Amino acid sequence: MKKELVIDAIKEFPQDFDLDILFEKLIFMEKVEKGLSQLEQDKTIPHSEVKEMI
Repeated sequence: MKKELVIDAIKEFPQDFDLDILFEKLIFMEKVEKGLSQLEQDKTIPHSEVKEMI
């Protein structure tokens, strides 16, 4: 995750905020970023395979 994204996320919060909420948002952003990267690299699992796994 890039520092600029973290700074932008912090700027969206009010002056007083719960640190846990910030961490949750950053973790979510990181997971989305990782998922998009995997999608671009064609490192995904087809829906049919996931259904078989379940």
